[in-house]
Amino acid sequence: MPYLRFKGFPRDFLHSIAPRVVEEFAAIVQIPKEKVKIELLLTEAITQVPLSVEILMFPRKQEIHDAVAAMLNRMLLEADYPNAHLFFIILSPSLYYKNGEPLTAGQPYPPE
Repeated sequence: MPYLRFKGFPRDFLHSIAPRVVEEFAAIVQIPKEKVKIELLLTEAITQVPLSVEILMFPRKQEIHDAVAAMLNRMLLEADYPNAHLFFIILSPSLYYKNGEPLTAGQPYPPE
């Protein structure tokens, strides 16, 4: 945890940038690199859908979210993927369960 879910991007492209994304994301959010999860979501677009990146994570200061979005946008622009939509899905530790227990039960926050 956290999860970065890419939609609409080529698999080879994601594999090529994944190490750099993990490195920079972990540094910005100040978590161990092994906690960062990257996924390629294979979806079927019914209407015209932009390329997008969903970032699922626990809340941080606005400056952290802004820095993550800027880093991802920069990497996508460098690879000639302009206009990708980046958005956060903010998770609540009390509603995130491991072994049937919410993360807020006796665990430090943020648990990432």
